[in-house]
Amino acid sequence: MSIDKFVAEIQNRKKNDLAELDKKLSDKKSETDAKKNSGVKDLKENYANEAKTKAEREGARIVEAGKLEAKKILFDAINKNLDSTFDVIKKELDGYSKKPEYNQVLQKLVDYSKKVLAKELVVHCREEDKSFFKDGVQVGSTIQ
Repeated sequence: MSIDKFVAEIQNRKKNDLAELDKKLSDKKSETDAKKNSGVKDLKENYANEAKTKAEREGARIVEAGKLEAKKILFDAINKNLDSTFDVIKKELDGYSKKPEYNQVLQKLVDYSKKVLAKELVVHCREEDKSFFKDGVQVGSTIQ
């Protein structure tokens, strides 16, 4: 009978050791699962934050690109408007130099400039207007 007791004790120890090993395994598994879940959670948070930051940056870039495009459109419209305004002014001035009051206006400009600026003037004008200017007015290079 003593062998039966001995075998029973060995079986009992074996069960206890197996139970202890199962408990250790279960604890290690729980610890590993907790670490894994924590790591996965951290990665998800990091990638979510990174994705949010990238999306905000991309959104800001798109908004700025839209603003720049709007400014470009506005400046193009302003330039077009200025070009057409200058064309109208050039046409008006072309016609104005052929009118009789043109010479009177030139004379008024010269007289006013002599009074306000200096007695001796240098005037840059068209070739056909050179003959109009008299004493006290030096004619400089011609303009087109």
